[in-house]
Amino acid sequence: MTMHQTLSPMPLTAPPKATRVQFMAEDDKAMLRAVRDLTKGLGEAKPGIYWPDMLLSAGVGYAGIAIAILSGSLVVKIVAGLVAALALYRALMFIHELTHIHRAALPGFRTGWNLLVGIPLLTPSFMYEGVHTIHHKRTQYGTVEDPEYLPLALMKPWSLPLFVIVAILAPVALIVRAAVLVPLGAVIPAVRTFTWERFSALSINPEFRRRPPEGEFIGRVRWQEAGVFVWSWLLIGSTQVIGWQPLATALVILSLTALLNQLRTLVAHLWENEGEAMTVTAQFLDSVNVPPPGVAAEIWAPVGLRYHALHHLMPSMPYHDLPEAHRRLARELGTGSTYDGANHPGMAVLVGRIAKSTMGKRAA
Repeated sequence: MTMHQTLSPMPLTAPPKATRVQFMAEDDKAMLRAVRDLTKGLGEAKPGIYWPDMLLSAGVGYAGIAIAILSGSLVVKIVAGLVAALALYRALMFIHELTHIHRAALPGFRTGWNLLVGIPLLTPSFMYEGVHTIHHKRTQYGTVEDPEYLPLALMKPWSLPLFVIVAILAPVALIVRAAVLVPLGAVIPAVRTFTWERFSALSINPEFRRRPPEGEFIGRVRWQEAGVFVWSWLLIGSTQVIGWQPLATALVILSLTALLNQLRTLVAHLWENEGEAMTVTAQFLDSVNVPPPGVAAEIWAPVGLRYHALHHLMPSMPYHDLPEAHRRLARELGTGSTYDGANHPGMAVLVGRIAKSTMGKRAA
């Protein structure tokens, strides 16, 4: 045996990542303490970041739609449409921030977002407020009561393409809801109840039924519903003046936006829970971070959503502070830690993992 052979290091393999199953009964309390201690000094929502980001995203998106409608060049239409879809996607994702930030943190931002983005895209903030927070409740995440959870990894293979493709119909469905169901519901209580329970929440769980609004939330729902009703009929009425082509172009662009969001939703979690209540750590490990160095995730998971698992540990952390929070935790806790278990390399790997799991179900 040569000296080189004697001193050659044994091949190293990366330790297996922590999984949800390991922490179903008990939290990793050391990690949770580290999250609390290492993120001190973060957490203040900054108007100087929120407002310019939202306004620029919305402005670029609407400009892109206008160019796609008015241009005579097919190439320009396609490029403008893609830019518009991505920009409006980013602008729309601020609805997620609105559900978590304190109402006093960003004066006027909720109203401004609804007027500039939520109502024009027929997705006002009430469709997420009071719904998304259920997804973060300790005893309801991943259960049948969670409006934003389906065990997709445990379902049949055909469920994945259906889950993604159905999103293409979202813009048309939103017009029907605002223009037809909302006014009918104003005069027919049964339609109003049906529309509220089934079509007034950004939910992916078909079993979810939304409870009636209460208190001051009722007033917010009413003015936002009035806004989408008026806007939907302005869109429909515009076809009698300028034809169907502008509206059809906008709907195609918004269908792409909805498709992007559905793809992001598909990889926001591992979807491996069968309805059991989970610890906070188990919820974290069933969720997904796609941290740098890759830049693609900043496009398909904007406004902090590339740190979705970390968000489940700190739901009220503003999106602009999540990158720094992740850097601190990754540096301190290191590779192989429980925290590292929620970090994944990208969308393709995650889709492949979920698809492989569903194929296993077919074989079973």
